[in-house]
Amino acid sequence: MKLTKLCSATLIALGTLGLCSTASAASATLGDTSVKFSGYIKADAIFSNYSDGSLGSGNLGRDFYIPSLTPVGKDKESTQFDAHIRQSRFRFTTNTPTDEGDSITGVLEFDMLATGGGDERVSNSYVPRIRHAFIKYKGFLVGQTWSTFMDTGALPESVDFIGSTDGTIFNRQTQLRYTAGSWDFAVENSESTITPFGGGGRIVADDGAIPDFVVRYTHTADWGYVKVAGLARQLAYDNGADIDTTQASYGLSVTSKIGVGAQNDIRISVNSGAGLGRYSAINAANGGVLTANGEIETIDSSAFAVAYRHVWNDEFRSNIIYSAFSADNNVVLTGESVTAKTQSMRLNLFYQPTAKITVGAEYALAKREIESGADGDMNRLQFSMKYAF
Repeated sequence: MKLTKLCSATLIALGTLGLCSTASAASATLGDTSVKFSGYIKADAIFSNYSDGSLGSGNLGRDFYIPSLTPVGKDKESTQFDAHIRQSRFRFTTNTPTDEGDSITGVLEFDMLATGGGDERVSNSYVPRIRHAFIKYKGFLVGQTWSTFMDTGALPESVDFIGSTDGTIFNRQTQLRYTAGSWDFAVENSESTITPFGGGGRIVADDGAIPDFVVRYTHTADWGYVKVAGLARQLAYDNGADIDTTQASYGLSVTSKIGVGAQNDIRISVNSGAGLGRYSAINAANGGVLTANGEIETIDSSAFAVAYRHVWNDEFRSNIIYSAFSADNNVVLTGESVTAKTQSMRLNLFYQPTAKITVGAEYALAKREIESGADGDMNRLQFSMKYAF
């Protein structure tokens, strides 16, 4: 075992105990395998004001923007303040050469977002969760990572966890992916979200016997790139009694990043489909709704996002972001309390005094409308400081 740099404290705990005693570096070699430890520490301070109600303590929408959680039809309350470090993450990446001249890459990444743990009264302790855990060998990827239907390169830089949430495909799940040149082919974990007949909730039905299928093509050029991805899947629900139904679902996503000058860029995302559900806008609408006969009818949806990034100088840069989502609900089946459309606008400023530290400030205005016509707004001011290692 050869040590290439001082080990991190986390690497010590995982088996390099006795080789070093500091956490000032991030890579080592274990036999033929190189191990890298990376991530960031991020602190957020968030001021949120809603026109029609508020989000209760512990609500996930207070940690980052979720379009379907903007309150609607309630009395206005005072501004809420939240501070957390839950986006902080750590990542292990390994690389092992093979005798045939190839290499095996492994990735394991954790953060503390959207998990349980201590409350804000005393400890603010949060349970780590797995974000990514996958293996890459030759053209194959096996494990959990971003869906092949999603394009992380089109995500704008935001103080918020996502930023262009309304118009973005956002999903991580276990998959088998094969990449051949500009093409990606994947089979991915399936899951159906169904609105009960008449509305009033969400059925998360893990009843499918067929995985989700994704095909993606990437075209690159001097000006940037464009990706086109297609999704085909089956919505399924079996309640073990009088309902056993399936319905085909499909979607299309087009994303692009276009360079403007030497450092600036425009990022675009467009997606549409029948039964996209959990893939679009963090499940702002479900994939389908049950009819009176217990059959699934897909819910059509469409969304888009556009962002412009401008670099002012070596230390300052800004982004302006707009995104929107709409669902075509059959209100006879869903009722009028389901989300019909959402939109948000963001403007931010980042200051980077040194390579590893970024300070950000962002203003966000979001609006949600339900099928009855009632709507609600969110105004949010968010500050952050991030140290990447």
